[in-house]
Amino acid sequence: MNTLPHFVAAGEALTDLLRTGPGSWTSQVGGSTWNVARVVARLGIRSAFAGAVSCDVFGAELAAANTAAGLDPRFLQQVERSPLLAVVHVRNPPRYFFVGDDSADLHFDAGLRPPAWQNAVRWVHFGGISLAREPLAGKLLALAEELKANGVSISYDPNFRAVMDERYDATLRRMVALADVIKVSDEDLQGLFRCDDPDAAFATLRAMNPDATCLYTHGARGAQLFRDGAAWQASAPQVEVVDTVGAGDASIGALLYSLMSWPSHDGDVHLRFAVAAGAAACTAAGATPPDLAAVKSLLPASVVVPYDDRCHS
Repeated sequence: MNTLPHFVAAGEALTDLLRTGPGSWTSQVGGSTWNVARVVARLGIRSAFAGAVSCDVFGAELAAANTAAGLDPRFLQQVERSPLLAVVHVRNPPRYFFVGDDSADLHFDAGLRPPAWQNAVRWVHFGGISLAREPLAGKLLALAEELKANGVSISYDPNFRAVMDERYDATLRRMVALADVIKVSDEDLQGLFRCDDPDAAFATLRAMNPDATCLYTHGARGAQLFRDGAAWQASAPQVEVVDTVGAGDASIGALLYSLMSWPSHDGDVHLRFAVAAGAAACTAAGATPPDLAAVKSLLPASVVVPYDDRCHS
């Protein structure tokens, strides 16, 4: 594989251990930033996930899934360390904890990338728990600042988790200041700002970087997009929900795809494409990235976008 990706997501890939009953567990591959890379690749843009996984059975499954998703394998590192695990011991509402002291993800080497990759990449995405885990967080922040200085577009989805306490505040401010696109949910904002008023928290976040495009999602109630001094709102399409896992990752991945593919479209088209992707992701179990046909099938008839985007293939 000689062609370098146009899109890279940098952060964590992990294994979810899900309790299915007393003494019964199942596992599935996951990780917020890795999921976003898979979404953009499935929609049709050459993509990669930049991160490190273990060399054991968990890492092998992630590496195989990374390849199956069509992601450039040169950006995935396997190191002789323990795996990063998310242990979900209660499913609804979810209660979880992470197992990953000195795990493989923390040993990602940001210098081990294909030569001249920054000349090809157009967009790099950050977020998830990778930005709350040192020393990985420091490596990723430095990478984001380097990319920004070189003219690469940056997107950021904090994807709040309980590990993002007061110590995360400085990282939040730095990433918001760097980002060209920010995606947050109302639940993210309540956790990040430790408050009960997500709209007030969103106003505070926007004030940190008024020039950023912001996707503000509200679950089944749809989402809002704020860009270039304008705002749009879209309701979520009605679908038969199988699983909401990965819906947020699908929405930000689809927004980035839309911005890269159809830059001349207005914010309403970009927003509706993102919302349709989030809904499409809910129609399959697990974090299953929707394809382009599935997303377009949920767009209103008034929204017309090209069916094929061959310039990215």
